[in-house]
This record gives sequence, structure tokens and C-alpha cells, in this order.
Amino acid sequence: MTSLTRQTVAVDSFEAWRDAARLLIAQGLPPHEVQWQSASRDVADLFEGLLPLAAPTMRSSDAKETGSQVPSLRMPRALMELLAEAACFRADDRWAFLYRVVWRWHHGERAVMSAADEDGRRLHAMAKTVHREAHKMNAFLRFRERAIELGAPRFVAWFEPMHDVLPRVSVHFARRMGKASWLIATPQATAVWDGQTLLQGPPSATGPLEVEDEGEQLWLAYYRSTFNPARLNTQAMELHMPVRYWKNMPEATLIPDLISRAAAGAQRIAQTESVGARRGVQIRVTADAAQPERATTSALQACQRCTLWCHATQVVPGIGPRDARIMLVGEQPGDQEDLAGVPFVGPAGQILDQALQKAGIDRKQIYITNAVKHFKWEPRGKRRLHKTPAQLEIEACMVWLDQEIEQQQPDIIVALGSTALKSLLKSPKATLTQMLGKEIRQRSCVIVPTYHPSFVLRVTDEHQQRAAFEEMVRALSRARVLAACKDNAELELKKQMESDTA
Repeated sequence: MTSLTRQTVAVDSFEAWRDAARLLIAQGLPPHEVQWQSASRDVADLFEGLLPLAAPTMRSSDAKETGSQVPSLRMPRALMELLAEAACFRADDRWAFLYRVVWRWHHGERAVMSAADEDGRRLHAMAKTVHREAHKMNAFLRFRERAIELGAPRFVAWFEPMHDVLPRVSVHFARRMGKASWLIATPQATAVWDGQTLLQGPPSATGPLEVEDEGEQLWLAYYRSTFNPARLNTQAMELHMPVRYWKNMPEATLIPDLISRAAAGAQRIAQTESVGARRGVQIRVTADAAQPERATTSALQACQRCTLWCHATQVVPGIGPRDARIMLVGEQPGDQEDLAGVPFVGPAGQILDQALQKAGIDRKQIYITNAVKHFKWEPRGKRRLHKTPAQLEIEACMVWLDQEIEQQQPDIIVALGSTALKSLLKSPKATLTQMLGKEIRQRSCVIVPTYHPSFVLRVTDEHQQRAAFEEMVRALSRARVLAACKDNAELELKKQMESDTA
């Protein structure tokens, strides 16, 4: 697997490169005196040339276990993990680059692991790209089931990864598929699992494997039935499932037609065509006529003052009684709020409920809203993670918050977090740390700033987390006291006026 001729080295795996790098560093050969080559592989028959596959080792020295007489080269586990992951990145100079990284580390240049270093930055970028590609392969690889009488492998799949992630991904599928045998073919390599041993070898196919899978039609029917045209967001779909993966996914053949039908009317009535295909008299109507009557859309629901509406499920308005004396203003809806259409129903809402209970405030008696009405997020795998609104987005939503304050006429407003404070004060320079513990009189109400419940969730230090929660409770308790004082003052004024009249 490894052949050394002067300074020319040919390797076909990370393990082979690692052993060769140890020898070269022991010989004192600098990177510019070594020429690295990738060992070529030819297309083989289905099971020809397969070898046992082990997950890339992360130890810096295991010469005794492998039986090879290679010198020890000690490096931190974090660097070995980066090297092993970056080795899957397809680049003509990847082996030479990795050797340069190891050479620099061996000679005391610890900055090579830092993203601030030029080589370190490239190393981290390569590893991140490989990690993302492995995740995509886990998500978008589709097995086809072969007939039992054909024997092993029971399931086969074809995938075209952009990087050499098959060894890593195949370990995942070996654990996931149990004792069911399978084969994964790619243009560069093949992995086979017989239920006990994971094997790897040269490529065994040049294209998708032709298999008659009887269960595939069941999967397509399920996919078609779960497609919701009312929730269709083509840009978000292509972001999570890039088009380049579609050609080897059976359900991708349905997507263009489903998108077309949604645009032609199915999206407007929020149902697929099969809903109307029932026994009895069929009445053919147009999409406009079939659309159910809906309540008049409010200006807030139709708001497009910024671009957040493009990727949000719906607008999330405030909620609470019209005569509420206390108003709570948060930052923006989260993932669960975006789906439910109600503010503070997710993890942050649970923290808020605990703080309200401890402060002696009934949530049903207060008005709760957000400074920004649409959920701003960024993708992290299959999750939508919160992203802080920009100042332009805060300013675009100020008109709705002002409208709510005008309608509610609250006595006390609790600003939960910096974004809410900036929106209420209409100042991008307002900082929460300078305003904590203070009371800001504005218009006919008092603003009480405090932490956002999500801040309590993000703090990792237990002492700081407890302190932040107690600060929230103090602010809410102060809001309750201020509201009660104003109620008493108004009551005394009313009694005085009645006494004067008498």
C-alpha cells in the first residue's frame, strides 16, 4: 500500500499516509523534499479486492498493534482527529499539505492548529467540509432492497460524495443496519457489511445499481402523502437538500411535479389532490372556488417590511388580555413559537413561566409579545437555530410594537433582553448591562429591563445561571409592585374626587 522511492510516496488511505509520514519525519525530510501521490484504484468486480475496514485510529502511536516498524510521533488527539477528517477532503495536494502540518507541529510550531494560522485555517475548513459532506451522505443515501433469493447483500445503494467520506459513513450504517447485509458503491470506492465485518475496496460500479425494489413504491406513496403544499418553501428545501443529491434519490422524481401542483393551486387550499378523490358525486371546481373562506388577513400577517417573512412559517403576534397592566417584550419567536404562532411556548417560555410564578404574576393576566414578529434562523443540520435580528429588522418591526403599546396602554413594560430594550427606546446604542436594575420612564409607562429567558439557558456556569434567573425574578417582582402602586394611587385619587364631589 505504501511505496517509497527516494522522496516519492504513494498512499491510498489515511493510515498509509500516517505511517509514511512517521518514517519521513524520522528521516528528517522536510515537506519540499517529498513528493506525494495518490495510489490509483481500478474498477473491480462486486466483491473483488475487499479488505477489512477499521475506523481511522486517533492515537498518535500504535506501531506495536499494527506490526509496522514505524517510529513514534506524539501529537494531541485533537490534531489527529483534524488530520483524519481533513484527509477525506479531495485535493491534489492533500497528502503534501497534511505532511506540512505535521512537520510544523513536530518542529514546535503549535500555531498550526489555530484557525488564525494560514495552514490551520485551511485544515479546519477541510475538516468542516468533510464533516458536512458526511452528514449529507447519512441523510440522502437511499438503499434499495434486493430479493431474498439473490442472497447477500440484501440492500444496495449508490452515492456520489464530493469527498472521500465513505469509510466514515459506512461505520454509521453498520451500526444502524444491525445484521442486515448491505453494499454502498461510489465512483471512488465500495463498502460492504455482511452483518459482522465491514469491508472496503476499489469501486465496483460506475453508476446507480439496477435493483427491482418492491418497497420503493410504498416509500414514494408515503412521501407524496406527507407533502404539505401549504408549507412549501423551495429555497429552504434546496438549502437543506441541495439539488445535486436529487438524481440518486427516488423521491426526487416526485418533487418537480409536487412543486408545480402547489404553485398551480394546491398550495392555496393546503391539501393534495388526493383529498378530493373520494367516492360519490365529484364536483369539479377551480382552485379559486375551492379555497375555503378565511378571516381577513391583517396587515401584520401580510407584513413584508423586511426579508424575515421569506423563511418563517408565520408571523407571531402578541397575546394577552386587552386590559393587562403589565406587558412583556421579548426579542423574537423561536423555532417552536414559529410553528405554534404563539410567543414563549418553547424552552425559553418554560424559564419565563418559572420566573413569573416565583414573582407572583399570573401569565394569563399579562400581555406578552416580541420586538420582532418573525423567526430569524440559520440551518444547523436538521435544526433551525436562532439568529439575532439585525438593527434594520428591529426597526422594521417597531411600527407593530408601537401599535401594540398604543392599543394595550400598559403601565409597566418589562424589556426581556437587549433587542427588546433597543426597540422600546428606539436606540441601537442601548445596552442591557447599563440598564439592569433601573426603571426608565417613557410615555405614560415605566420600562423595567432584565435578561431574556434564553440567556439563562445559554449560560453554562451554574452560579451565573442562577444569578441571571434571580435578576429576572427581581425585575418581574418590581413590575408587579409598580403596577400595584399605580392601581392604589388611582384608587386613592378616585376616592378623593368622589369625596370632593360629595
